Amino acid sequence: MFRKTSIISTLGPATFSYEAIAELIDAGVNVFRMNMSHAQHDKCRELVKFIREISDNRNKHVGILFDLQGPSIRTGDLDEPFILKVGDKFEIRRQSVPATIPFSTTVNYEGMMDDVSAGATLVVDNGIMLMRIEEKNADNLICEVLTAGEVGNRRHINLPGTRLNLPALTEKDHYDLKLAVECEADYIAGSFVRDAAHVNELRSEMKKLGGNAQLVSKVEDQEAIKNIDDIIIASDIIMIARGDLGIEVHVEELPIIQRHITRRCHELGRRVIVATHMLESMIVNPTPTRAEVTDVANAVYEEADAIMLSGETATGEYPVRCVETLDRIAMRTERSGAIGNGKLAVLTTDKQKVILAATKLADSLEGAELVVFTNAGRMPTQAALLRPEACIHAFAPEAATCRKLSLARGIEPYVLPFYEEPLDTINHAIEFLTKNKIVKEGTPLVVLSDTLRKNKMIDSILVIYA
Repeated sequence: MFRKTSIISTLGPATFSYEAIAELIDAGVNVFRMNMSHAQHDKCRELVKFIREISDNRNKHVGILFDLQGPSIRTGDLDEPFILKVGDKFEIRRQSVPATIPFSTTVNYEGMMDDVSAGATLVVDNGIMLMRIEEKNADNLICEVLTAGEVGNRRHINLPGTRLNLPALTEKDHYDLKLAVECEADYIAGSFVRDAAHVNELRSEMKKLGGNAQLVSKVEDQEAIKNIDDIIIASDIIMIARGDLGIEVHVEELPIIQRHITRRCHELGRRVIVATHMLESMIVNPTPTRAEVTDVANAVYEEADAIMLSGETATGEYPVRCVETLDRIAMRTERSGAIGNGKLAVLTTDKQKVILAATKLADSLEGAELVVFTNAGRMPTQAALLRPEACIHAFAPEAATCRKLSLARGIEPYVLPFYEEPLDTINHAIEFLTKNKIVKEGTPLVVLSDTLRKNKMIDSILVIYA
């Protein structure tokens, strides 16, 4: 058996080496994330080269995800951190305006002065500190500190319940998007996506640059939740980014929202990632909390396509142990069964119904597995969205197609040249599976393809024994 749920690992100072990436791939990473909020371009180019080389050496198809920073609001640079007590006054000002009180910093989004209202709550550094806006002026905001803490350089600011007129893509995002296309990224994530127009803008800008990555929309605020169906349909993949989302909504609503988004992704035929704080305690501890184990297991039980590590592998002390822990939890949870969201998929085309027939056939034959031949990756992805019990072995003629299957649940991708005679292709695939002991001889294989006739796209289902 192989693990069906994909694992995404964020690279950072703790894993910025050839050896660390090799260890993470061996531990089970399917996709590496470049966090463009922090990553330097030259370092990204080096890491992409490492990932491709190590993957090739191991005959694996590890995807690369460039995660754009998006229009996040951050404080400015300080000579030294501010240590704030409850009741202290804290100023946020435009960059061209001098400080009026001792505890003062600039902000990178000057439209903030226009968007907020006095009395609104300000959440600093992912919830570490809370403030209330006491005074709103044209050039600055005066806030009262509600919880004691430290404010350092470029700390993130959230404004729950406030609609912000931020752009879909910042100047930095355009700069980073060029790098993602240059590096032939398999996936590009847009941060703080608020509606379908934001997704469409990112896709348009990527295509102008010549890119063809799949787009991941990160759901991080209340406005995105209001527009969730439109965002899902416009995207290739949805990421439930629980860090910012957990600040933007009441915390008791977060599990309900996660379940709702996961369900809608299944219904509308899109893949879904559950991210942030999955094994947060393992940044400094060698073992997870029991609550974290349950959280990961719930995401797997809800049949998420992927689960993601952030600081755990970027800056943590135990990056490989974190991946191994996710692997063990996912494997055990998958063996115990799943919620069954695959049956919720809305099928509207004949092709989708053919794929459903193939998955049902595979699940009805004892020990059967699916073999799918694809040029672009759409057919195996659709089969995976139906969540069959059978494993899906996907064959494609290009490695790039295989990498774009690394974020689909239950797919093992392989590169195989397609021959002019369809049966030659099938026979070579079966020989590959048996020779490499991926399937046992005599295993029933349900073969699904839309490329089995020369110069024609004809959907076909065959049952062959290995």
